[in-house]
Amino acid sequence: MTALSSFTFVRHIDGLRYHFERDGEHNGRPAYRRTDGDVRCVWSPTDGWHCEIADGLVTAHPLKSHADELEPPATVWRSFKGDRSYLYDLRILDLEA
Repeated sequence: MTALSSFTFVRHIDGLRYHFERDGEHNGRPAYRRTDGDVRCVWSPTDGWHCEIADGLVTAHPLKSHADELEPPATVWRSFKGDRSYLYDLRILDLEA
């Protein structure tokens, strides 16, 4: 199976979109970087799939996920930073062969 090359998070409240593109690997799985900032979507044995900022602070998780997923799950994700929290849909825009 070929890893995704990109995906988009779409915020429920207002449709704001954040695009992520493939950026190497992390812990043996594909890693992704947000195209407009220093946010990565990665997998780790302790946190599963998640988003993190440069200092390693986890800022988002999928609401439903299985630990063995090879790619970020196309489901609802919750972000959190300080006292703010938003729901996003992870949407796969490029269906690759």
